[in-house]
Amino acid sequence: MAETLLAILLVTTSANGSNLVFRWPEFPMAPPRLSRARPDESLSLSRLDNPWRTSHSQEEIEKAEVLPPYDYARDQDYCWQRPNALRDRSLSFTNHPIPSRSSPSRDRSYSFEKATTPDEYDHVLGYSAEFLATLLCPQRSMCHQKFELIVDDLAFIGHPVCADPDGGWRFKPEKVKAASRTRDEPNLDNSASPHPHAEGPSSKNQESSSQEPSSASKSKWLHTFHLALVLDLPDPSSSASGNLTKYFNTLYEQIAFTLTAVLYQEQVLSNFVENECDTLIALKDSCASKGEPFSKYTSQAFAVSSIAPAMKTIFEAIKSSSMAYVNINYLPLELQLPPYLDTLLHSQDDQETDFVDPSDDDSTLTWGEHMNLGWKLPAMAPWKTLLLLDIDNEMDPHMALRGPHESADDRTLAEGLIRFLETASVTLSLSEMANLLGWDLESQVYPIVRWLVLHRRAKVVDVVHPGLKTAFTLPPKFGATLSELSAQFHETFTHPAIPSLPEILATISTSMSKQTDSHFFASVVKAKEFIPMYHDVVLWMLKRDMLITLHLRIRVVATRELKLRVKAQREYKTLAKSAGGQYDRQKYQRSSDYGEIMSPNSSGRNPSFFLSPRSAHNFAHRFSSKESRRSEISELNFDTDAPAMLRVEEETESISNSEPEVDEEDSSWDNMEQPSMINDPGKATPMQRRWLSAMSEGKELAIARRFELINQYFDGKKSDDEILYRADISRKQLREVLHHYEEYLQTFLHPS
Repeated sequence: MAETLLAILLVTTSANGSNLVFRWPEFPMAPPRLSRARPDESLSLSRLDNPWRTSHSQEEIEKAEVLPPYDYARDQDYCWQRPNALRDRSLSFTNHPIPSRSSPSRDRSYSFEKATTPDEYDHVLGYSAEFLATLLCPQRSMCHQKFELIVDDLAFIGHPVCADPDGGWRFKPEKVKAASRTRDEPNLDNSASPHPHAEGPSSKNQESSSQEPSSASKSKWLHTFHLALVLDLPDPSSSASGNLTKYFNTLYEQIAFTLTAVLYQEQVLSNFVENECDTLIALKDSCASKGEPFSKYTSQAFAVSSIAPAMKTIFEAIKSSSMAYVNINYLPLELQLPPYLDTLLHSQDDQETDFVDPSDDDSTLTWGEHMNLGWKLPAMAPWKTLLLLDIDNEMDPHMALRGPHESADDRTLAEGLIRFLETASVTLSLSEMANLLGWDLESQVYPIVRWLVLHRRAKVVDVVHPGLKTAFTLPPKFGATLSELSAQFHETFTHPAIPSLPEILATISTSMSKQTDSHFFASVVKAKEFIPMYHDVVLWMLKRDMLITLHLRIRVVATRELKLRVKAQREYKTLAKSAGGQYDRQKYQRSSDYGEIMSPNSSGRNPSFFLSPRSAHNFAHRFSSKESRRSEISELNFDTDAPAMLRVEEETESISNSEPEVDEEDSSWDNMEQPSMINDPGKATPMQRRWLSAMSEGKELAIARRFELINQYFDGKKSDDEILYRADISRKQLREVLHHYEEYLQTFLHPS
């Protein structure tokens, strides 16, 4: 997580100079870059250069091999070094004067005999600490805005802030009006930050700052402070084009700006940052004068400061991809980065997208703009459910109700959250939870789901069948080793009826190769009395991403027989229209009359006898150009098939009349010998609609109407849960349709 983050620095400037007040880790180091492989020193250069050998004579090659081998170890140009790695980077900036500050060497009590290595206190990442503080604290005109500086292979990101010209710290008015909270978004996020493009981070809006001009603190010496993130600039050959900017912006908005906003607020209200820096600087000079190691200074800083431990906690949380819970002047704060932020630095060809299908389910609008990058969240759909993760005491809503509340709205939100948490279950969909609570799905349920997922207290998963008749498969890899997971599983589940974790995983893996009984109950549980116990097992595995739910998906297939039947129906209807008269249906059901029309060698009347000259010409042309189709039509039994074909044609006659006959339909007849897939029944062509209508011939009226209602969802993309929700039918009704239309449907299991 945030693999490029090297350190977090707190630097200040004052009348006394610039200071690197605190940093974490203690000794940040950039990882080594890739370098060329070193050849074997026992070999001469000519032996390594095959093109050179082929372009020279044998005598020249033998003469060159007599020369001593080239000494690559002494070639400074051969070994790649990081820029300015062997010298102080500060010496490169000779045009920028560095103001002096009080140092331990000027203190009379400073002892050179006790002094520790000066680099521990005065140098970091190849820069002198004093110069680095000066570099990261810009002029007043560049403060209160995003700061981004790239030097060699390092990037510095932050939001420097400064006092007013009179030395006072006041809230700054916003240049851009922050986006107002949507009506369906409850005020649940206590870590929300001001608008990232505001002139200065502040917890007050412009109106409140103008009404309270006295809300300011007078600083004794602090002019500027800057909490900067130091990043290892990715190699351009390993990062995707255009993603580095998004990567830096996310780090800035989620960490640097948010934390600076809180520090700035506390500095304005109580001069907090200056007091903390006073304590840390005095402690640092004291440890340096006593010759104590830098680690001694950092350990003591954690005991006397709240900023120092907060910087350590944030750094470690970012590197471990977890939430950072910190306290700034007794103000609780949560900070985090998107779990999959580092994927922005790599090629997107082999990476998964952030959403399952944001275009279809409008995931960007559902989750919100701040969660659409680096989260890889599934669609928050009504047919999904919520899996609650372990909640600690800090986030327990029951604990919140026991504490003081500033307003009645806070208690109302806490009570609503408790009701939702008590109702939430993986066996209930989000729409079912909303119905049980009597809440609106989008304005009440979705905001709580977003808040819980953002704070990593829950995650959106697929609904689990109450009887565990859900098909699962295993992910490509687990988040931990199998030995670690097995040990945790053995400690959690001690019932003798529950096998070991490897046995359960092996059973799930082998059950998917079977054609039947592939769901969890049939393959693992096998007894109804064990269902409650195995519910806990499934929840345990889902929390650790060890199971992937498989859903039934359906596609419609137009078979060869169906196509030929609809083709014969169209031919028969065309003949009737070509006759130009009102014909008795019974006449065409008689085989003798039908033979007179269809057979060219019939002893009866010529089919063009009762047609108009133009109709007779068209009929003759169609008849002569379709020699291969006569045999197929003659094979059908029109005594029984003709009435059904006419009935289906009458049902779709309005469609046929409203849509002109085009060559597209004629081209559809060319592929009669092979079955074909109707990819999107909801947008079926006229010919595909005739096929869909013909599938219902001979079916019960209720079943046929239900098939007509739901076949638009049989595109292979929508899961069974989505079909049940959108069509508002039960699972039993869906099974009936699948049973009666089995010959025209292709079903398969696929992850959602």
